[in-house]
Amino acid sequence: MSGAIMGELVRFGVSMEEKLLDKFDALIKEEGYNNRSEAIRDLIRKAIIDSEVKREAGDVVGIIPFMYEHDRNGVTRKLLEIQHKSSNAAFNVHFHLDRHMCLEVVILKDEASNIRGLADEIRSIKGVHYCEILMTKPVVHSDEEHEHH
Repeated sequence: MSGAIMGELVRFGVSMEEKLLDKFDALIKEEGYNNRSEAIRDLIRKAIIDSEVKREAGDVVGIIPFMYEHDRNGVTRKLLEIQHKSSNAAFNVHFHLDRHMCLEVVILKDEASNIRGLADEIRSIKGVHYCEILMTKPVVHSDEEHEHH
């Protein structure tokens, strides 16, 4: 496997079926990439991040969106208690969807297992109708690589 010092570009070939490449080209055009290399770099970064998150290698950034009935007995208090227990909650957004439902998004940096635990606690409260979790890690990149963002 050939490699390079951080920052140097390395060229390599990829073989695939023409129909698959046509679909990929359509996708990257739709996503606004300037070329295949940019799209492939982002896909590789995502695969590396996903692998590190699965292995729980160090701190990750967690994004937990959830919807709940704010007027249901005790749900708001329970949600606040859970979030206060987690000392790593860095940012919280609250949005009133209608008279009864709220959407909240918590963003925090912690170990993946702690973030999963927080999401599980939120999900288990009666009155919470939706709770997802997204985890990511910062990636190292050069300025030239992200001209399309």
